[in-house]
Amino acid sequence: MKKYRFLLLSLGALLCLSACGKEAPPPGDVNPVKENVELTVWGAEEDEALLQEIFASFQSHYAGEADFHITYQPQSESHCKDALLEDLEGGADVFAFADDQVAALAAAGGLDPIENPDGVRAANLSAAVDAASVDGTLYAYPLTADNGYFLYYNKAYFSEEDVQTLDRMLEIAAESGRLAVMDWSSAWYVYSFFGNTGLEVGLNEDGLTNYCTWNSAEGPVSGVDVARSMLDIAAGSGFESRTDEEFLAGVRDGSVIAGVSGVWNAVAIQEVWGEDAGAAKLPTFTCKGQQIQMASFSGCKLIGVNAYSKHPQWAARLAEWITSEENQRLRFELRGQGPANASAANSPEVQAAPAIAALLAQSEFSQLQRVGGKFWDPVAEFAGNMARGNPSGADLQAQLDRLVEGVTAR
Repeated sequence: MKKYRFLLLSLGALLCLSACGKEAPPPGDVNPVKENVELTVWGAEEDEALLQEIFASFQSHYAGEADFHITYQPQSESHCKDALLEDLEGGADVFAFADDQVAALAAAGGLDPIENPDGVRAANLSAAVDAASVDGTLYAYPLTADNGYFLYYNKAYFSEEDVQTLDRMLEIAAESGRLAVMDWSSAWYVYSFFGNTGLEVGLNEDGLTNYCTWNSAEGPVSGVDVARSMLDIAAGSGFESRTDEEFLAGVRDGSVIAGVSGVWNAVAIQEVWGEDAGAAKLPTFTCKGQQIQMASFSGCKLIGVNAYSKHPQWAARLAEWITSEENQRLRFELRGQGPANASAANSPEVQAAPAIAALLAQSEFSQLQRVGGKFWDPVAEFAGNMARGNPSGADLQAQLDRLVEGVTAR
């Protein structure tokens, strides 16, 4: 009996030694293979330097967790939806876009609901959160709360009183042999002339098609009244329709002394005009013998994560990093853009910025941009003809009827 007991004890000792011999080595001796993460980011061309700085800090922060290869590609925020939906699986992992595209992107399966919505809601302005949501579900990360436009002007030529009316501004520009400009090739800006007249445009309940009354011949102001006002403006030697890029070029060469644009140009304009850089709400314009306050579209810029990303968790982390309070503050410092993050937006530096103050003054006369895709081309075509002075003499009512037919097409 003792013999068997001795054998059992010996066998147990051998098993113990065997198990001890297979003990895992200390963690310091292990060289785990880090995940290789490739991410493509779409952003505005003007944001490249800023985004590269943000990418560098992101990679430094997560250096021990993965090997990152982040590729930046310029992509217009206003056309991001169209580019992405052409090839969702081949599109960017992370992308910047205007908030009016969020419903279509979500409906097409390009965006999934945010996994941590409560944290995002708590950190950002409520208006920005609403702009990033569809039926109460958050689909994107708020980036800016300043996607609107207002007036820039050179104080060497205009007083604060002068910039209250477009008539006076165009008079001064003509007398000085210089220009006040606005982009009539973009329907986004053209809304200014129709927005406070009682004429309407917006989305139908289907969320895709538009209603539009810009051709109405009834009410205190008709569509033809607005068209005639635009022709009067275009006929003046102090006005010219210019794109955003052409506006900045004119600021730099001295030919432009005022223009309609947004906060994304604040830094560039400040560099040229210095202490003479002024910003204000949009002026009034003359229409049917009265002064009408120019309106504006408003909105937010958002960061989305492609639902088809091969690295969805890392893509979401990068989106969170780009839209963090620290990086929204950096965006304001480098690009002058108004933060959606509540703490950053309420900082003294942001509140004191002339461009932000002008945007806030204009917000009283703004409407959240909610129009379907058929809005843009018909309005741009009409406004382009007005900018050229309607050279063919085509009937204004007929042009407005054609505009509305295109905008409301199904």
